[in-house]
Order: sequence, then structure tokens, then C-alpha cells
Amino acid sequence: MKSPRLGFAALFAACFMSVAAFAADPSGSWKWTVEFNGQSFDSAAKIEVKDGKLTGTLTSPMGEIPITDGTFKDGVVVFTLTRERDGNKFVIKYQGKVDGDTITGSIDFPGFNGGEPMKMDWKASRMKEEKKADEPAKSK
Repeated sequence: MKSPRLGFAALFAACFMSVAAFAADPSGSWKWTVEFNGQSFDSAAKIEVKDGKLTGTLTSPMGEIPITDGTFKDGVVVFTLTRERDGNKFVIKYQGKVDGDTITGSIDFPGFNGGEPMKMDWKASRMKEEKKADEPAKSK
């Protein structure tokens, strides 16, 4: 009689893990605010994940930039942005744990003008997708 119970338990565990993995998918639109030198800067990103590879674009007051070196594994997003300032390229690294409609983690900035590298907290919220005008309403 233990075989059916064991089989049911294995099936339940597999279904639960599949649902948890799907729920943590960071694909979609995100927004957050970064505080720097007493000023607030709003940022937004459109993220897509396929086969563990994370791609997309980030939009900030400095313009739009592609996300590079992005991965998504075990509920953790990691990606970089390469910017240019005064003819010098620098890399900003993002890392965060996805929990439903929130990503919480950190941003690593290089030192500017010979200064020390900086690390700051990062908390992004998923933006609700708007329906297109030609999209039919879903019936319940």
C-alpha cells in the first residue's frame, strides 16, 4: 500500500516545484527608483527569459540600454549594463531574488573618478501589463 502513496507524493512534489518555478519567472515589465546623491531616479526594464538566458532593455533618465550577460537560475536574476561616461566604459551589475511581483537584491557600481565602488539595494516591482485596444475581453 505504500507504493500509491509514494507515487502520489512524488507527483505532488513535481507539480509543486513546477508551479513554484513558473511563479518566479521574471519575464515582463519592472520599475524601481534608485536614490543617488540625494536625488531619485526612476528606472524600468522589460525582461524576457528563455532557456535560463535573461535579455531585455532598461530605460532610465540616461536613455535605453540593452541588458547583457543575463541569467535566471533558482529564482535569481543576474544581469549587467554597460554604459559610457566621458569616453570611458563602465559596467553596472544587478542581482536579485524574484518573489512573485518583486525582485529584491543589489546593484554594484564601479568607482567613478578614482572613487570606491558602490553597492546599493535594489527593489523592483512588476508592472501590470495593459490590454491592447484590439484585444478581446476574456470571459470567465
